[in-house]
Amino acid sequence: MMENPDFDLRDFVPYLLNQAAEASSLEFQRLYKARYGMLRAEWRVLFHLGIYGRMTAREICDRSAMHKTKISRAVQKLADRRFLTRDPSDLDRRAEHLELTAAGSAAYRDLMAAAADYDARLMQGFTAEETALLRQMLRRLAAMR
Repeated sequence: MMENPDFDLRDFVPYLLNQAAEASSLEFQRLYKARYGMLRAEWRVLFHLGIYGRMTAREICDRSAMHKTKISRAVQKLADRRFLTRDPSDLDRRAEHLELTAAGSAAYRDLMAAAADYDARLMQGFTAEETALLRQMLRRLAAMR
Protein backbone atom coordinates (compact mmCIF):
# COMPACT_ATOMS: atom_id res chain seq x y z
CA MET A 1 0.00 0.00 0.00
CA MET A 2 1.47 3.33 -1.01
CA GLU A 3 1.30 6.38 1.16
CA ASN A 4 -0.25 9.53 -0.21
CA PRO A 5 2.24 12.30 0.62
CA ASP A 6 -0.48 14.93 0.03
CA PHE A 7 -2.84 13.44 2.62
CA ASP A 8 -2.67 15.04 6.05
CA LEU A 9 -4.61 13.24 8.77
CA ARG A 10 -5.07 16.56 10.56
CA ASP A 11 -7.25 17.64 7.61
CA PHE A 12 -9.21 14.35 7.48
CA VAL A 13 -12.85 15.45 7.74
CA PRO A 14 -13.99 12.75 10.22
CA TYR A 15 -11.05 13.63 12.45
CA LEU A 16 -11.82 17.36 12.22
CA LEU A 17 -15.52 16.76 12.92
CA ASN A 18 -14.68 14.69 15.97
CA GLN A 19 -12.26 17.30 17.27
CA ALA A 20 -14.78 20.09 16.67
CA ALA A 21 -17.58 18.11 18.32
CA GLU A 22 -15.52 17.40 21.41
CA ALA A 23 -14.23 20.95 21.72
CA SER A 24 -17.62 22.55 21.14
CA SER A 25 -19.68 20.28 23.38
CA LEU A 26 -17.58 20.16 26.55
CA GLU A 27 -18.79 23.42 28.08
CA PHE A 28 -22.45 22.62 27.40
CA GLN A 29 -21.92 19.10 28.76
CA ARG A 30 -20.62 20.59 32.01
CA LEU A 31 -23.71 22.81 32.21
CA TYR A 32 -26.38 20.08 31.92
CA LYS A 33 -24.37 17.80 34.19
CA ALA A 34 -24.00 20.50 36.86
CA ARG A 35 -27.63 21.65 36.71
CA TYR A 36 -29.36 18.29 36.36
CA GLY A 37 -26.77 15.54 36.83
CA MET A 38 -27.46 14.38 33.28
CA LEU A 39 -25.29 12.50 30.87
CA ARG A 40 -25.34 13.13 27.11
CA ALA A 41 -27.92 10.43 26.34
CA GLU A 42 -30.30 11.82 28.96
CA TRP A 43 -30.27 15.37 27.67
CA ARG A 44 -30.69 14.08 24.12
CA VAL A 45 -33.77 12.06 25.12
CA LEU A 46 -35.06 15.10 27.03
CA PHE A 47 -34.53 17.33 23.97
CA HIS A 48 -36.26 14.90 21.62
CA LEU A 49 -39.32 14.71 23.86
CA GLY A 50 -39.27 18.48 24.33
CA ILE A 51 -39.10 19.12 20.60
CA TYR A 52 -41.33 16.34 19.22
CA GLY A 53 -43.62 15.58 22.17
CA ARG A 54 -44.85 12.08 22.95
CA MET A 55 -42.59 9.42 21.41
CA THR A 56 -41.47 5.84 21.88
CA ALA A 57 -37.88 4.91 22.67
CA ARG A 58 -37.68 3.32 19.20
CA GLU A 59 -38.66 6.64 17.59
CA ILE A 60 -35.98 8.43 19.61
CA CYS A 61 -33.43 5.80 18.50
CA ASP A 62 -34.38 6.36 14.87
CA ARG A 63 -34.21 10.16 15.10
CA SER A 64 -31.06 10.39 17.20
CA ALA A 65 -28.99 7.50 15.80
CA MET A 66 -28.27 6.47 19.38
CA HIS A 67 -28.13 2.82 20.42
CA LYS A 68 -31.29 1.46 22.03
CA THR A 69 -29.39 0.44 25.18
CA LYS A 70 -28.27 4.02 25.78
CA ILE A 71 -31.79 5.29 25.15
CA SER A 72 -33.23 2.70 27.53
CA ARG A 73 -30.83 3.66 30.33
CA ALA A 74 -31.47 7.36 29.77
CA VAL A 75 -35.24 6.82 29.83
CA GLN A 76 -34.94 4.93 33.12
CA LYS A 77 -32.85 7.69 34.72
CA LEU A 78 -35.24 10.41 33.51
CA ALA A 79 -38.22 8.39 34.77
CA ASP A 80 -36.49 7.94 38.15
CA ARG A 81 -36.10 11.73 38.33
CA ARG A 82 -39.76 12.12 37.35
CA PHE A 83 -38.82 14.03 34.19
CA LEU A 84 -40.89 11.74 32.00
CA THR A 85 -43.81 9.33 32.13
CA ARG A 86 -43.97 5.90 30.52
CA ASP A 87 -47.32 4.78 29.14
CA PRO A 88 -47.50 1.22 27.76
CA SER A 89 -48.70 1.02 24.17
CA ASP A 90 -52.08 -0.62 23.55
CA LEU A 91 -50.84 -1.89 20.18
CA ASP A 92 -47.39 -3.20 21.12
CA ARG A 93 -46.72 -4.49 24.62
CA ARG A 94 -42.98 -3.99 24.10
CA ALA A 95 -43.35 -0.27 23.44
CA GLU A 96 -44.00 2.61 25.81
CA HIS A 97 -45.07 6.12 24.95
CA LEU A 98 -42.77 8.60 26.66
CA GLU A 99 -43.77 12.12 27.57
CA LEU A 100 -42.20 14.90 29.62
CA THR A 101 -43.68 15.74 33.01
CA ALA A 102 -43.97 19.32 34.24
CA ALA A 103 -40.51 18.94 35.83
CA GLY A 104 -39.11 17.49 32.61
CA SER A 105 -40.63 20.31 30.57
CA ALA A 106 -39.13 22.89 32.93
CA ALA A 107 -35.69 21.28 32.62
CA TYR A 108 -36.10 21.15 28.84
CA ARG A 109 -36.99 24.86 28.64
CA ASP A 110 -34.07 25.78 30.91
CA LEU A 111 -31.57 23.72 28.91
CA MET A 112 -33.02 24.88 25.57
CA ALA A 113 -32.43 28.51 26.58
CA ALA A 114 -28.91 27.64 27.74
CA ALA A 115 -28.26 25.76 24.48
CA ALA A 116 -29.41 28.74 22.40
CA ASP A 117 -27.11 31.07 24.37
CA TYR A 118 -24.21 28.63 24.06
CA ASP A 119 -24.79 28.20 20.34
CA ALA A 120 -24.79 31.98 19.84
CA ARG A 121 -21.48 32.25 21.72
CA LEU A 122 -19.94 29.45 19.63
CA MET A 123 -20.91 31.21 16.41
CA GLN A 124 -19.63 34.66 17.46
CA GLY A 125 -16.40 34.11 15.54
CA PHE A 126 -18.23 33.48 12.27
CA THR A 127 -20.19 35.74 9.96
CA ALA A 128 -23.89 35.05 9.46
CA GLU A 129 -23.08 33.61 6.03
CA GLU A 130 -20.35 31.33 7.43
CA THR A 131 -22.69 30.14 10.18
CA ALA A 132 -25.46 29.36 7.69
CA LEU A 133 -23.02 27.52 5.41
CA LEU A 134 -21.53 25.54 8.30
CA ARG A 135 -24.99 24.43 9.46
CA GLN A 136 -26.00 23.51 5.90
CA MET A 137 -22.86 21.44 5.31
CA LEU A 138 -23.14 19.67 8.67
CA ARG A 139 -26.79 18.78 7.95
CA ARG A 140 -25.75 17.32 4.59
CA LEU A 141 -22.99 15.26 6.20
CA ALA A 142 -25.36 14.02 8.90
CA ALA A 143 -27.92 13.00 6.26
CA MET A 144 -25.33 10.65 4.67
CA ARG A 145 -25.72 8.03 7.42
